[in-house]
Amino acid sequence: MSLLELKGVHAYYGAIEALKGVTLTVEEGEIVSLIGSNGAGKSTTLKAICGQINTTGSIRFHGTEMSSLPPHRAALEGIAHVPEGRRIFPRLTVKENLEMGAFSMRDKKTIKQRMEMVFDHFPRLRERLTQTGGTMSGGEQQMLAIGRALMMQPRILLLDEPSMGLAPIIVEQIFDIIQQLNREGMTVLLVEQNAFQALQIAHRGYVMQTGEILMEDAAELLLVNEQVKEAYLA
Repeated sequence: MSLLELKGVHAYYGAIEALKGVTLTVEEGEIVSLIGSNGAGKSTTLKAICGQINTTGSIRFHGTEMSSLPPHRAALEGIAHVPEGRRIFPRLTVKENLEMGAFSMRDKKTIKQRMEMVFDHFPRLRERLTQTGGTMSGGEQQMLAIGRALMMQPRILLLDEPSMGLAPIIVEQIFDIIQQLNREGMTVLLVEQNAFQALQIAHRGYVMQTGEILMEDAAELLLVNEQVKEAYLA
């Protein structure tokens, strides 16, 4: 049984069909990259998994049907979503943002332990603990967004365009951290326009176009696929 399985998922924004029968799987312990151009439906796929839009078809997470459940249940089931644009709370401090990630926890000792785990991955956040999120750099905000998601101790991390708007050296750091988290057992579904970098760290990849899955293969094979190279890696 796959950790995450979508079968024939359709989603609409008004009369516009954004997802047209999407089928994909993510196995436990994998990094799976979902690549495609703007408007392909990548972000919509993540929103569908989290219950943020109405869908038809099946979305199963660890055997539980998610498509009929409210969005907060996705978080409680162990799905953490880091949305495009980071969406931190700009007026809250780093500490307060991280505490928001542990909204379902009441045990202060556990929250502190999780925060220390986040600091192990992102030492800079410890240095910025009392700084408000909105005054941080784009890279620091991305670290905070991922750190907030990790406070949930999720079973899967959904990352939407983590490299967007960041300097190349910061992008490299973020992707290194994603790999490190995966080596520690975190399952990752990565949506990314930087197809080359996304496929370099992934086990498998899906190529999406106008709401449909165009192809699926091992990441190393997609990197040398001529169609993929011409469309997304040139």
